[in-house]
Amino acid sequence: MSITLDRDKSGLVPRAVRKLVRGPRPEAVPALVGTACTFVGLIDVAAGVFPRFRHSRMHTLAEVLPGALGPFAAALSLSAGVLLLLLAHGLKRRKRRAWRAAVALLPAGAAAQFAYRHSVIGTVVSLALCYLLVRHRNEFTALPDPRSRWRALANFVLLGAGSLGLGLVIVSVHPGRVVGNPSIADRLQHVLYGMFGFEGPVEYAGVTTWTVAYSLGALGLLTAVTTIYLAFRPEHPAARLTEEDEVRLRALLDKHGGRDSLGHFALRRDKGVVFSPSGKAAVCYRVVSGVMLASGDPIGDVEAWPGAIERFMDEAKAHSWTPAVMGCSETGGEVWTRETGLDALELGDEAVVDVADFSLAGRAMRNVRQMVKRIERAGYETRVRRVRDIGETELARIRRAAADWRGTDTERGFSMALGRIGDPADGDCVIATAHKADERTADSSYGDLKAVIHFVPWGTDGMSLELMRRDRSADPGMNELLIVASLQDAPRLGIERISLNFAMFRSALARGERLGAGPVLRGWRGLLIFLSRWFQIESLYKFNAKFCPRWEPRFVVYRTSRDLPRISFAAMQAEGFVNVGMPRPFARRFASARPLPCAHAPVTGQEHGARTA
Repeated sequence: MSITLDRDKSGLVPRAVRKLVRGPRPEAVPALVGTACTFVGLIDVAAGVFPRFRHSRMHTLAEVLPGALGPFAAALSLSAGVLLLLLAHGLKRRKRRAWRAAVALLPAGAAAQFAYRHSVIGTVVSLALCYLLVRHRNEFTALPDPRSRWRALANFVLLGAGSLGLGLVIVSVHPGRVVGNPSIADRLQHVLYGMFGFEGPVEYAGVTTWTVAYSLGALGLLTAVTTIYLAFRPEHPAARLTEEDEVRLRALLDKHGGRDSLGHFALRRDKGVVFSPSGKAAVCYRVVSGVMLASGDPIGDVEAWPGAIERFMDEAKAHSWTPAVMGCSETGGEVWTRETGLDALELGDEAVVDVADFSLAGRAMRNVRQMVKRIERAGYETRVRRVRDIGETELARIRRAAADWRGTDTERGFSMALGRIGDPADGDCVIATAHKADERTADSSYGDLKAVIHFVPWGTDGMSLELMRRDRSADPGMNELLIVASLQDAPRLGIERISLNFAMFRSALARGERLGAGPVLRGWRGLLIFLSRWFQIESLYKFNAKFCPRWEPRFVVYRTSRDLPRISFAAMQAEGFVNVGMPRPFARRFASARPLPCAHAPVTGQEHGARTA
């Protein structure tokens, strides 16, 4: 299902009516400037590296004149080009600091073009781009992204590797001037020495020695300066829920938490929040790779949602983040698209079981019924309790078991995960545990605990599944056992509805396996099954279907179709399926300084990572 509303409010204009004589639209200037910056940067790099590219009669004469600045200009052109390439993405995102740096670098690159290549065209292009930046300076107002000093380490590794590769090119593009026949090892040694300002083993005839030396020195200096700058610049940490924010959100959930099964997940403490002007609604979010990801519907009074959504969009615009919403309901999608002009696309379905209608009787529940009876005969027992009714010693054991039984190396979960178990503030959460006393539990630090599932409140009469974990040595079927136990004990806890896992692309899988499905549906289903090897798309759908739920559609809200790949990648990062962070030892050390989300195990038949596909 796709929801597309009138875009006049957002100021979007069809491309077909744009006239070239009017010039680019103001909102298109950053993209145009960023692309032009990439082009100019490549020209500057080529001018500083390749002799044939810069060859001219004036250049040949300038190299032999006394006091010629050829080698210095080559190094300046190379440095300006590399920096412009690094700044291009920031210019496309309207970053103010990228604009300031580009305005300073473009005249330097133009001077290098004229002094080294004596290229009037190259000089004019650089100055024209600088003029365009100055003229449209009001378009570049975006604030910095969340960042830490770990960016300095990443810069040192990545830019250092790039400089090393570019240095090998610089050393090797002068075959007619090289003395002897140096090996690859000699060339690599020459690059390393040159980046530190020392003379290497490769020798050249004429002024080429100085040109190569200045260029390698510039690359080394560029790597060092940018790393030092990133290490000592002020940090901009990612937004986190403060104690005051959490108190305000809990007050909103007490009044309006029954509207959305994902509402309680807004209390994840690694999210930021923006409130409506009235304070009656809020949108929680997290910024990942330049994407401002909200999850679920706004919290609070529906009448106040537009105010919170407006604040969210203003924050995204101020930082030039790409706005997106993951897993909102149909009502939420309609409000988001109406208020912002964004589009919505059906992402999948949430499985919801009404407690009053649930029964193990009937043919449809035969497999679940037989599995539960078999496990019960094996000696397992279940306990379903509120967190506030569990002692601290047992809670600590449950937390330790859930962490140790995680089936992945990385923490998973964002939009449909709380990130903690047994917090004193979450006394209304429900924990279902499976127990079996046998000879193997005598020395176990978990006692007779064999499996655990965790639910968060969904208003006063519902709960949402947050995670599932099981001991690998336990019998298969622990998850089914605990879900059935939770459904059967729900009336005692005052629970009338339970939200289970979220199944991505469920409707496509269901329609594609029906009799008479066309080749397009069958092909799409085949692709989803293939992707299920990594993302458990089909297995979650089949697991949810065991309990005969009703399906509630969930949507992703986005700005343009071009943003979907970027949003998908950011969502996979947030959920923990893609990890592009710091090396694991550093990540562990850094993780101890702030709370991380509680993990989800992969859905591999033995255990499920709740709520996420």
